[in-house]
Amino acid sequence: MNLFTLAQNLAPQQTLSEVAGYLAKSQNPYIKKAFVHTFAKAYGIDLAEYQRGSLDDYDSFNDFFTRELKDGSRPIDETVDGIACPADGKISQIGAITQGQLLQAKGRDYDVGQLLADYELGKAFVDGSFATIYLAPTNYHRVHMPFDGVLTATRYVPGTLFSVNNTTACHVPDLFARNERLVCEFDTVFGKACVILVGAMIVAGIECVATGAIKRTPYIQHRTHELALKKGDELGRFYLGSTAIIVLPKSANTAWNDDFVHGKVVKMGERIGRINQ
Repeated sequence: MNLFTLAQNLAPQQTLSEVAGYLAKSQNPYIKKAFVHTFAKAYGIDLAEYQRGSLDDYDSFNDFFTRELKDGSRPIDETVDGIACPADGKISQIGAITQGQLLQAKGRDYDVGQLLADYELGKAFVDGSFATIYLAPTNYHRVHMPFDGVLTATRYVPGTLFSVNNTTACHVPDLFARNERLVCEFDTVFGKACVILVGAMIVAGIECVATGAIKRTPYIQHRTHELALKKGDELGRFYLGSTAIIVLPKSANTAWNDDFVHGKVVKMGERIGRINQ
């Protein structure tokens, strides 16, 4: 365990995130301006591709962080069999689910059933495929549908709040299956599929179009839905940086783009693979 990971183990993760959440949603003009302007300067945020072009146009830091794009700034893949990238960010890992295991980082795998907090559901993805997208603090922070599907269930799973960057992924076993997350289950033409929104250190919250903002609880929250969504529709959003994971069944016979490998920068809506039925 390196010093960065050790520091995260020792830090009061929940308390830090709760405090961050309180400040991030504040509409106090002094708090809002301090957070928004400091963050934008530190990370060199360019608002040219967003609907609101001034830092003072946002009601709170959360409002700024989940800022909406200008129409047409992220073209959505229109091919019938294409899988659209769900978010701006970088490919963390991508590939096959081998013997029920997803690759987290070199030398580290984790169980799909543990990730989904449902080992029975996990059986549906044995020999399937996955793609993990890391969202940095500078990225657009809304998550969109990679495919057409009917959202049938959401499951909030409480957990730790480790950072989800590459350093932590290399050192913390079962990182994505231990962190707080929202599992979204879909029925699709190619079978059952999931998109998982994984929380992280200082993340003030996760929101889904079917549930609204998720209230943190020490227990799992399972809800059923019947919401049809098209590829490119908004699915949810993060309040601060995190990770989105697509999990697909064997029946999808997924072919990921050859050049989409660890570390590749991606944009929401671009095609990252194909469904071959």
